[in-house]
Amino acid sequence: MLVVQTYLLYGSLFVSLFFEVFLLITYLEVRGEIRREDEMLKKDLTHFPTVSVIVPVLNEEKTLLGTVDSLLALDYPKDKLRFILVDDGSRDNTWEVMNKFKDHPQFSIYKKENGGKHTAVNFALERVYTDLVGCLDADSFVTESALKKIIPYFDDATVMAVTPSIKVHKPDNFLQYIQKTEYSWSIFLRRMLSSLGALYVTPGPFSIFRTRVFRELGNYREAHMTEDMEMAMRMQKHHYKIVNAHGAHVYTVTPNTLKGLVKQRARWSYGFLNNAFDYRSLFFNRKYGHFGMFIMPIATLSTFTSFILVSNVLRNGVTRMLEAFTRYRAIGFSGDFSLPSFDWYFLNTGTLSIIVLTAMGLTLFILYLSMKLAEGKFKISKALFYYLFLYAFLTPLWLSKALFDMAFRRKVSWR
Repeated sequence: MLVVQTYLLYGSLFVSLFFEVFLLITYLEVRGEIRREDEMLKKDLTHFPTVSVIVPVLNEEKTLLGTVDSLLALDYPKDKLRFILVDDGSRDNTWEVMNKFKDHPQFSIYKKENGGKHTAVNFALERVYTDLVGCLDADSFVTESALKKIIPYFDDATVMAVTPSIKVHKPDNFLQYIQKTEYSWSIFLRRMLSSLGALYVTPGPFSIFRTRVFRELGNYREAHMTEDMEMAMRMQKHHYKIVNAHGAHVYTVTPNTLKGLVKQRARWSYGFLNNAFDYRSLFFNRKYGHFGMFIMPIATLSTFTSFILVSNVLRNGVTRMLEAFTRYRAIGFSGDFSLPSFDWYFLNTGTLSIIVLTAMGLTLFILYLSMKLAEGKFKISKALFYYLFLYAFLTPLWLSKALFDMAFRRKVSWR
């Protein structure tokens, strides 16, 4: 059993280290491309395609007005921009809030029986006639320049969808601060995957598509409660190009309780694993380039290796704490309170220690690059502190739930 655990641990470390090195090499290769994109976005737009933004709503009376206000503040010609609000059977005062916009020339509002987010978006898609179409969750808020920073990417006729950079909206407790740093990491990851043509999710908050994508590939599916992942994988299967606009920022309200966070992340992990299984024919298939040969296999494997690594760290930590407690119970404090000394002779130079230290160093460096890309600068903050010291204790909660739900084919819920 010990041999199996050792192999699993070394294998997990190898996967993590390999992926980190791969990301860093990718970053070194695309730095010039990122700078060119930043320069491109400084130029004034000369072409303004028509755009529809769909807002599916379920019991969002508290956040909907803020979402709509952010849409109305978009720096984009009003005659080129249309909004479609769909109430998916809310049980609060959402419909009354929506009715405030019934006479607004840019808005169309609808109400339907509850069927899930994908049915609300599909309902609206049947009423879209613009060049481009996107979705904005009713708990998310776009920045004024977001759309203008997405549109230039469509100058490339091969681009079928553009995803934004998503940030945490007004974090106010340690869980949301942890997510703030985690979202910065996600911004970096998606930008690297974009250069590889390997994005596997088109997030609900303000991903913009050419409308013909849905006419040619069909509308959203239920897709294990993660329709945005399934759509991206379907597009990859049909060789539809997805890119990321790292300068287009969207803010989203994140869970502020442990229960809510675990439920959301377990749903994401569960949805990814099930969608990956549904699209398993893409794995190790050279027709799909980096996406099929590398990113999807390693992303799937990482779900398991992350669980193994974090569980091992926590297990070792608990074991050492119990050993220290046992010694204290047996002999108490020794009475020697001198400061500990350091001797190079006792430095652990074992293979495992070197691999762990290397992986930790690369993780910190990637976090540095992530925060520079997301925020424009690196700054030591409490969000970074919380992430470094608490995130490892949280991930086993949702990973174990997702793996359990998948193993026993349990249904997951949105909320």
